[in-house]
This record gives sequence, C-alpha cells and structure tokens, in this order.
Amino acid sequence: MAALEPARSASRAHVAGTVPRDAWLCVTLLLTLGSLFGAALAAPPAGEGAGAALGGLLFLGSSVHVASSAWFGTVPEVRRFMAAHRGRYVAAPLALVGVMALLGAVVPAGPFALLLLAFFAWQFFHFQKQNLGLAALACAAYGAGPLRRGERLALTASGVLGILGLLCRPALLSLGGSVPRAAAVFPFAAGLFAVAVGYGAVQLLRRRPEERPWQVGALYGTALGFFLPVFLFDSPYAAVAGLTMAHGFQYLVMMGLVAGGGSAERIPRLISLAVLVNLALILGLLLNLASHLHGGGPAARALYGAYLGAVMAHFVGDAGLWRLRDAFPRAFLRERLPYLLR
Repeated sequence: MAALEPARSASRAHVAGTVPRDAWLCVTLLLTLGSLFGAALAAPPAGEGAGAALGGLLFLGSSVHVASSAWFGTVPEVRRFMAAHRGRYVAAPLALVGVMALLGAVVPAGPFALLLLAFFAWQFFHFQKQNLGLAALACAAYGAGPLRRGERLALTASGVLGILGLLCRPALLSLGGSVPRAAAVFPFAAGLFAVAVGYGAVQLLRRRPEERPWQVGALYGTALGFFLPVFLFDSPYAAVAGLTMAHGFQYLVMMGLVAGGGSAERIPRLISLAVLVNLALILGLLLNLASHLHGGGPAARALYGAYLGAVMAHFVGDAGLWRLRDAFPRAFLRERLPYLLR
C-alpha cells in the first residue's frame, strides 16, 4: 500500500492543477466571447448612449482594469524589480502623464484628435498583445509547446489589420468629424484581415493533433478573430465596446488569479484580493471621471490628457511585468500561477 502513495499524491497534484487551469480557460473564453457578442446585441440605436448595464460593464472593462495594475505596487518583490528598472516603471509613466497633461491643455481640439488616433492605435495593439500572451499561456498550460513563428505572425497581423480597419472609420472611435476618413482602404483591410485569419488557422492545423488540444485551439482562434466586429458593425458600441470589455475582463481575471495566488496562507491572499478590488474601484472611478473632461477648459483638458498618459503608462508597465521571456516576470507568475506556468 505504501508504494501506492506516490502515485496517489501525483494524481491529486495533477487534479489540483487541472481544475484551476480549466476554470481559467473557460472563464476567459466565456468573458471574451460573451463581451464580443453581448456588446453587439446590447448596442443602443445610432445616436443614443449606452444604458446603465452596458455603461457599467464598460467602466469595469476600461477604467477599472487599468487601475487594477496599481496593485503591483503593493507587492514588495515587484517594487524592488521596478526600482531596478526605473526607466520603464518610474520615468516613463511620469513623463507620459506630464506630457499628455500639457498637450491636453495647450493643443486645440482638432490637432489633438490626431493624437487620439495614435493613442487608440497603441491601445488596440496593446489589446492584441494581450491576446497573443494569453494564447502563449494556453500553449504552456496545456503542454502544447511555444507559439510558432507563423502563429505569432498571424495573430499580430490580424490585430494590425483590425486596427487599420478602425482607423479607416474614425466614427467608430467617436472621432468622425475630427480626422479624415480613409473609407476606400477599409475593404482592403477587411480582405487582408480574412487572409491573416485563414493563415493563422492553417498554421495551427500544421501542428500534430496532440500539439493542438482543443483548449489551445479555442483560445488561439478567439484571439485570431478578435477584431472581427470592426468589420461587421457600424455602431461604435457593437464594433468597439465588446473589444474593450473583453480585453478588460481578461485582464481582471488574470489580476485576480495573481493577487489571490501563491503559497501564502488563506488570510493574506484574501487581503491581497481586497486590496486589488479597492484600488481598482477607487482609482478606476477617478480615471473614469477624468476620461469625460475632454470638452472642458484648459484645466479640465489637462486632466483628460493626464488620464490618457496614465493609460499609456499602463501599456508600458504591463509590457514589462507580463513578459514571460524575462526572468523576474516568469518566476513571479510561476510562483503565483503554478497550474498555468509549469
């Protein structure tokens, strides 16, 4: 009987890792697809604003998700890592907030709209980088090996072409009267997007069946077609709101798992989660208030610019803290999420 104990222990460990791994995958897929389809179904008629329910979901998927990244500053080992890389985690965020606040105050609304166009391009590229990271994480979690070059290329290309589609139709970003349209380019962007999706599907199918479990295929396929609503809908809420909510909910799931994970006792992990929730909601409310000040005077517009700078700082910080090819993020996340990073 004693000889059976190692096997039983290994089986229990396998089950303990499989359940949270599958739960992460299912929740991520449900929230992503639910956001994309739900926003299309719940989009208000042209000219009307979002209702309370859709507005609340957008608040969670935008301001709250950005604010939740402040939680990293409460973790001692992450603070030490940031202190050792002050350029990315201190100097760049402060510069972005300061420069954007200044530009918001002094640049007239017309030229500032062009800056907003560049901001949105960066924002949605950040969305697709997260999708790529989730696909790579699924490959690691399910033992499928790393994403291959062609698979990464397809994901990046589909994201870039989705962004091009958005920039061709600035009305989807509420910039319709402020920047020139490139409607003639839109059909080409749509066609190339379809090519990129098809290429990505072919690249995935080139794997042996055991190297592409359905879980990996489902998450990779979702990431590959993420920007499809841009080419299907004329409503900003149907085309763009779902992307924003899906991205934000993906991020909040990961932040919740990281904040509540690790080898600490149950009470410290609950405290960590409580800190995350409070920071995300309080700072998210402040960001949300600032995001509506673009139509005010110079002081209000400076606060709006600072809000944009804070969101950009989130892009810059996340690009380092979630980069699994670097030693510290990989070790930190493996300790917190051992069932995803073996």
